Amino acid sequence: MAGGASQPGQSVISRVLSVLDAFDVAHPRLTLSAIARRADLPLATTHRLVGELVRWRGLHRGEDGHYEVGLRLWEVGLLAPLHIQLREIALPFLQTLYEITRENVHLAVRDGNEALYVEKLAGHRSVPIISRIGARLPLHATGVGKALLAYETSDFRRDYVAQPLARPTPYTIVEPGRLLTDLEQTVRRGYAVTREEMTLGSCSVAAPIVDHTGRPTAAVAVVVDSVLVEPAKLAAPVRLAAEGIAARLDEAPAIDG
Repeated sequence: MAGGASQPGQSVISRVLSVLDAFDVAHPRLTLSAIARRADLPLATTHRLVGELVRWRGLHRGEDGHYEVGLRLWEVGLLAPLHIQLREIALPFLQTLYEITRENVHLAVRDGNEALYVEKLAGHRSVPIISRIGARLPLHATGVGKALLAYETSDFRRDYVAQPLARPTPYTIVEPGRLLTDLEQTVRRGYAVTREEMTLGSCSVAAPIVDHTGRPTAAVAVVVDSVLVEPAKLAAPVRLAAEGIAARLDEAPAIDG
């Protein structure tokens, strides 16, 4: 609730994190009152915390009074292993895949029950799509998500399909039996296919990036116009990119935690 009292025992750090959690892909710029409402903090508390974050450069206040993520927070984010290792290793392979297909190329990881998009390459002729870096989309409705879900443990897959699943389009597979069958087919052929299941007019072909134990680290995909899609032809370069990234990740030295 807007401007509500802080929860009993809530630490200063948890309040700061609540302020930062107020920002997401759909809300990149917020007023002070909107931050307070989304963080469920009193306005006075929000004002103090936001002021400290602005001085640290974790947030930036625009001339119109709206706040957005600041450069210091962005700099800290670049230190995450996801950027230092996965994205830097994957980028050359993603660029090659784009040069071959001239279509949208995605790199994503699983975060809970969602696919988190960590890299995207696109050109002027690429089909318009809703995904963007930092976006989170359902595992079962996206190519990268299906590739990740298919290679997860049987327990995870079973629990996932048992929950109510979003249906972004009429073609999204949400029935547990059909979805599990689709995931089994993904494993058998080595790549996932979606047909207008996230966005009407677009289809995707995706392959998992698996570690030496066979668990999915990430997934790479190409998204094309549904009229032009030829999954079998796209699968070869997509799988080649995924295998190349996986091999490089296995060779890379571990990042100290």
